[in-house]
Amino acid sequence: MTSGNLNDLGHLEKNFKKLNGIESSEVQFLGTMSLNLWDCGGQDVYFNNYFASSNHHIFMNVEVLVYVFDVISADLDKDIHYYQTCLEYILTYSPNAKVFCLIHKMDLIQEEQRDKVFVEQRKELQVRSEPIQIQSFQTSIWDETLYAAWARIIHCLIPNIVALERNLSNFCRICGADEVVLFERTTFLVIANAATIQHPDIHRFEKLSNIIKQFNLSARQQSHSKSMVIRGSTFTAFIDILTRSTCVMIIISDPDITPAATQMNIAAARAHFEKLETMHKIT
Repeated sequence: MTSGNLNDLGHLEKNFKKLNGIESSEVQFLGTMSLNLWDCGGQDVYFNNYFASSNHHIFMNVEVLVYVFDVISADLDKDIHYYQTCLEYILTYSPNAKVFCLIHKMDLIQEEQRDKVFVEQRKELQVRSEPIQIQSFQTSIWDETLYAAWARIIHCLIPNIVALERNLSNFCRICGADEVVLFERTTFLVIANAATIQHPDIHRFEKLSNIIKQFNLSARQQSHSKSMVIRGSTFTAFIDILTRSTCVMIIISDPDITPAATQMNIAAARAHFEKLETMHKIT
């Protein structure tokens, strides 16, 4: 939910429809999970009426509440009031739900003031959220922070993430890979990774998500294959579909490992990861 403009959520906005003045959208990801987006910015009367009459429908069986705050909002107190109304419904209908706050449009704050502003708003939101413990992120559409925040949120939704990461590490070792990265196929956010080397760029996953998203769009438009091999002077990168809900990127620097061997490993691993993916679906 957002008290600002949901269009700023970039790749997650799609198929918006208006219900009683409130714009909403539904995005499917990880096979059976559904992300419902509600844009309440500037809709005071509709927010009060629609959410009061439909709160059971909206807040029942919620796994995660993500609330987006506009950091330059002219009326933060009103935004927080709406947010606390949502928390009351969460406590009533989905008391075990996780709550995340995105403090958005941070690019509009002077760079040297961003951390200070974020820390202050994060503290204020935590106080106003009691007894619920929340996680907050500072985000902007102009850098990798929005990808990073959503990746963290989706990561927490995967019930068998420990088993998935363990199996991904085994797969990385079997392939002789430097790194294996697993992406969600709808949003292209990073779900998990396994690596045998360290990387200095802490934002590489968000950059990779954007690169692979652009490749997928191009492949769809040109009816190309959804697999790709990139050869560099010191490595080979393989991008391919792994399961119905995921795609995988494998980085190989060992020149003795042939592309055919890596592609065979991907093909052989599909059934195993498909089974792992369906073991603990959220329904």
